[in-house]
Amino acid sequence: MVNLYVGITDYEWFRYLSALSSVEEVNFWQPGGRTNFKALQPGELFLFKLHAPRNFIVGGGVFARADILPVSLAWDSFGVGNGAQSLSEMRKWIAFYRHEADDFRRDYMIGCLSTCSSIRTLSQG
Repeated sequence: MVNLYVGITDYEWFRYLSALSSVEEVNFWQPGGRTNFKALQPGELFLFKLHAPRNFIVGGGVFARADILPVSLAWDSFGVGNGAQSLSEMRKWIAFYRHEADDFRRDYMIGCLSTCSSIRTLSQG
């Protein structure tokens, strides 16, 4: 039996990545960085669902691995595959979802869920 997981994501993350044709691996990052993801095994399906009010599945990919990494290493590993144009933009989104001000001196620990293949767009929302 093959499992699948539906990850709730930000529209801007999805919109940015779905517009890029050259990204083959994306990082579905989790801002908390406290627990390692164990819901899927490599090769299983990871679907992307938008936050309300859009509230529907927009794409997905094949799950590769999960890690907890400092944001700087996540940026070095995935670059724009993190769904942001720059490390500073990514840090802004992480701080937003952590409900705190961005402190440039901190290298936040975040959950990194690597999904292989480019995002498969089902809808542009």
